[in-house]
Amino acid sequence: MKKTLFAPMIFAFSLLLIMVLIPNKWIVRMIPANRVAQAATELNPFMFQGKYVQDQMLQSNKYLPIYGSSELARLDRFHPSNYFSVKKAGVTPFLIGRGGTESLIQFLNFSEHTKQLKGKKLVFILSPQWFQPNGADESHFEPNFSSLQGYDFAFNTQIDPVLKKKAIKRMLMYKAVQDDGMLATLYEAEISNDRWTQQKAAMLRPFAQFYRQLLVKKDLYYSLAGGTPRSRDISPHLRNKSWHQMQQLAMQMGKRESQSNHFLIINSQYQKVVKMLPELKNSRRGASYGRSLEYKDFQLVLDILKESGAKPLFISVPVNGKWYDYVGFPKKGRTAYYTKIKKQIETAGFPVADFSNHEYDPYFMKDTIHIGWKGWVYTDQAIIDFYFGNNTEVARSN
Repeated sequence: MKKTLFAPMIFAFSLLLIMVLIPNKWIVRMIPANRVAQAATELNPFMFQGKYVQDQMLQSNKYLPIYGSSELARLDRFHPSNYFSVKKAGVTPFLIGRGGTESLIQFLNFSEHTKQLKGKKLVFILSPQWFQPNGADESHFEPNFSSLQGYDFAFNTQIDPVLKKKAIKRMLMYKAVQDDGMLATLYEAEISNDRWTQQKAAMLRPFAQFYRQLLVKKDLYYSLAGGTPRSRDISPHLRNKSWHQMQQLAMQMGKRESQSNHFLIINSQYQKVVKMLPELKNSRRGASYGRSLEYKDFQLVLDILKESGAKPLFISVPVNGKWYDYVGFPKKGRTAYYTKIKKQIETAGFPVADFSNHEYDPYFMKDTIHIGWKGWVYTDQAIIDFYFGNNTEVARSN
């Protein structure tokens, strides 16, 4: 009876022990050669919260990493991943991000790969709605926070100490970090001169290093297992179309898919909000994206990219002007963001494709906040111009 009871537990423990003891290089050898290509459009959180797949991607000249949030998952036929596949552009977009992947999460991800970012071109899509007064809240930070990247950051001695301390102070404001006592202690020791805190951190370091290695192994197993392919809309007839023709086709598709409402929101999304229209009207009076803690978090992104020698293009996405007018979100509260974010990027010395004057451009946005149809065409053109060196066109993208 006892043997029967404990047999599954013994088997599970033995299997876990074997998985832990298998050398990392053995696991790496088992990871399929096409894993990076498969992960390019999967938007698998295990991939962008990890290390191995992104390291391999960044070391290859085949991929153009595109960092963003929930807009990346809207894989219509004009989306860069689909259009570049059809156009045979000579580079494959690799998507990194999901809903809630805001500046601080992106900073932590970049800090994991500073060596691979040197000289690497990349695209970073900004969303105005990130810039709430208090920045990213716990509900957005916690599910996107990577323990592996967090521990690697704690042991990273290559990042500028001033920049590192700024980031640590910010991350310690979140429960996802506070609740990990070992990581929180390591972070606190970085920014505190308290002797007891320093001693605790010193005692914990060997255990933290061991846990860090377990997280590395976990990442390798996730890389071995892979993710789930996403549904894509690949349209070969776009291959030989001019940018003007692409815009016309995008407008036609947008018109078909948003014909149920005058906000030009995709029908499926509009059905989710139509019953709430009366209570949403003028519900955002007095709001603004012009003042937010997110600007400081975004500055961390700019600083780490500059320090690493990366070559980013930033895409400044507008909001749906008709919808924002309806909910009473002041025009000046949007304009303040567009002006401030553009200046912040250019002050850092990076190019920006500024689409802020497309708020009322029909079918530029797919819903209230996400780029779509026509907006993706403009984005595709800006990326092509940037990647192949035509920065003049990037500057004129709006």
